[in-house]
Amino acid sequence: MIHGALLGKALGTVVTGTVGVAAYNGVVWALKKAPAREIAVTMTAAGLKGVRKAEEGAEAVRLATADIVAEARERNGEDAPPPSQSVGHGHAH
Repeated sequence: MIHGALLGKALGTVVTGTVGVAAYNGVVWALKKAPAREIAVTMTAAGLKGVRKAEEGAEAVRLATADIVAEARERNGEDAPPPSQSVGHGHAH
């Protein structure tokens, strides 16, 4: 019974190691086939797309929050400051 458990764990370790070696060899093969600069440009382009999407999402959240605050002020009978008016931190930009 103990031997079966050890054999099962050993087999699992061998399979994990084999998969790891195959993945490593696949990455090494891909790096040899594609120039490093091309990989860097592709990864940077993907990163820039991700940053752009994040900025778009942040802007959408900012606009939605501003709409909610404006509506809340309107319900309270307050005047919302015009968008060009700086509310703020004590100096002009």
